[in-house]
Amino acid sequence: MSTASTTVASTAGIMLIRVGQAGCALRWDATAHCWRWPDPVGGQLYAWPAPAGMPSGVRMQESACVMACCASGRVLLGLGKRLGMIDLPDPGQPSRPLQAQVLTTIDAAEARTSISDGCTDRAGNFVFGTANTAPDKRPIGSFYQYSQRHGLRRLALPVVVTAGGIAFSPDGRRMYFADAEGGAIMQCSYDAERAKVGDVTPFAEVLERGAGAAVVDSVGSLWSVQGGALVQYDADGGVRQRIALAREAAASVAYGGPGLKQLLLLGARGGLYGLPSDLAAGLPPGIADTLFDDSGTPVRRL
Repeated sequence: MSTASTTVASTAGIMLIRVGQAGCALRWDATAHCWRWPDPVGGQLYAWPAPAGMPSGVRMQESACVMACCASGRVLLGLGKRLGMIDLPDPGQPSRPLQAQVLTTIDAAEARTSISDGCTDRAGNFVFGTANTAPDKRPIGSFYQYSQRHGLRRLALPVVVTAGGIAFSPDGRRMYFADAEGGAIMQCSYDAERAKVGDVTPFAEVLERGAGAAVVDSVGSLWSVQGGALVQYDADGGVRQRIALAREAAASVAYGGPGLKQLLLLGARGGLYGLPSDLAAGLPPGIADTLFDDSGTPVRRL
């Protein structure tokens, strides 16, 4: 583990927009050139800046807390115990609640679990985890890979109370993950083609409980949302800096924009923030999210 010094900063951030009631997963849609995120409380899917001829938010029939952008332009969503796909409306199309096409149900025999975190791996598969939503808080959450080619495959990782912190190294051969109820971010080797993991070891200790969304930049630094703040780790697991928003707790983080040089934070109450120049200066660019390969899913027109 690195012994680099830690910088602690509190910032009001540069508020870009505030919409909805809650924030969770933030993603850069490289096809539409906008940021997208679901509001799990208000049942909306938001975009900023809104694509031409489109509203900033569209209603969904079911709430989602996890998402990924797809190669077709659709959106993959984690809907409680199911993965679903929605077709976004065309510009100028009348707005009505969007219904998801269900792809698969997760752990149908266990009523206590729900999808809690997920992202695409570097090969375009969706990797996600579940949480125990019951009061008993037993570690019954698991990690999975879903693809059109292979369907749903469970990853041989330790069970958790609440899966979080899922991210991948720049070359895609290392996976990061965490139990939000635990005190460490873990790492393992990862084979996307075989959905095989191994060599599970601790990567870093969390500064605060509640490891949530995470992203890796182009030099291998891991940015982890934990306890409502953003923590940057170097590639060896050393803490480099901690950034807290003054207005609300951070809920998610993502790179995007031209050249993937913007690091934005999504607040837990729906605010979208950029970093001020003193914090953003010198940051390495990010790595584009691989679009989920949905080529085997028929397009359903609204």
